[in-house]
Amino acid sequence: MILFQNFLSLALESAPWLVLGLVLGGLIKTLLPIDFLNKHLQANSLGAITKATLFGAPLPLCSCGVVPAAVGLRKAGASKSATVSFLISTPETGVDSISVTYALMGPVMAIVRTISALFSAFFTGLLVLLFGKEGSSISQEQPIEVSTSCCQTNTSCCDSPPEETTTSCCGGKSVIPQRNWLKRSWQGIRYAFDDMLADIVGWLTVGLVFAAIVQTYIPTDFLTQWGSGLLAMIVMLLIGIPMYVCATASTPIAVGLILAGISPGTALVFLLSGPATNIGTLGIIAELLGRRTMLLYLIGTIVSALAAGLIFDALLTQWQWNLANNMQANHETLPIWIQAISLTLLTLAAFKIYWRKWSF
Repeated sequence: MILFQNFLSLALESAPWLVLGLVLGGLIKTLLPIDFLNKHLQANSLGAITKATLFGAPLPLCSCGVVPAAVGLRKAGASKSATVSFLISTPETGVDSISVTYALMGPVMAIVRTISALFSAFFTGLLVLLFGKEGSSISQEQPIEVSTSCCQTNTSCCDSPPEETTTSCCGGKSVIPQRNWLKRSWQGIRYAFDDMLADIVGWLTVGLVFAAIVQTYIPTDFLTQWGSGLLAMIVMLLIGIPMYVCATASTPIAVGLILAGISPGTALVFLLSGPATNIGTLGIIAELLGRRTMLLYLIGTIVSALAAGLIFDALLTQWQWNLANNMQANHETLPIWIQAISLTLLTLAAFKIYWRKWSF
């Protein structure tokens, strides 16, 4: 009974922020034009790395979902360094995961996680820029029509009636009709509570159950004797790197680790390494960008995660800040009726997903 109460409490606390994150993520996914990203990520430069890091941060894609997007960017001419930064920044952060982090772990962890993820993406992209070899782009081997002007095709966007859409590829000003904008917004929300939620609901539930079990049965100082330091962080790397877990779903797992006695810095290592890497993603990166780039990707992720974890623990010790107490004090920041409505909405959406999946 206590286990269920703790699970329900964690679920209620995270539900409103997860709903908010899903809505914002779905809108970003459908309203942000891919051509805009392609235009700014083609250069093999610090500017392209910075843009890829910032563009990828709010996008709600997990470590496997980001791969098709990265393939598209690479085929459109994005540099290796920018592609790598995008591959790390996108799954390590996202409006949904940061919202849940704030709800379950407080504003300090939400800010630190975001800054650490941005640093990890930029640092790894810089490694590829300095030590990777920028070979011929995939888009040069397999030309993509999107890289050329749409005015050169028979079905030119220039032939569209003026009252519908005038696109910038014809030299005009991009104007999206209100109906089309509303339609795409609705599509984004549907995408959020369908595809996006389907990607994270399984691991998110596992994480919440794990956190509830830890909170119920494991003493708070159980892992304190070996839950911090470089060795503990290396163990987190060995667990997180091959594991497939999204940024949002990894958050309640990290909550359980901290409640069990793991230091916040060690949990941060898991939050950075888990979503950014898994065996499948590393294999695809090796095929898409080359083994050298894959190795630099792995080195950059490991070094930046360890650095962030060690620095975070050192700062917490210096400031004498108890993050676990802050996490508990941050609970119930929203009215219970908002939490209940949000959890009901998520439960119904998840039920619909699994009903459709199991009915075939």
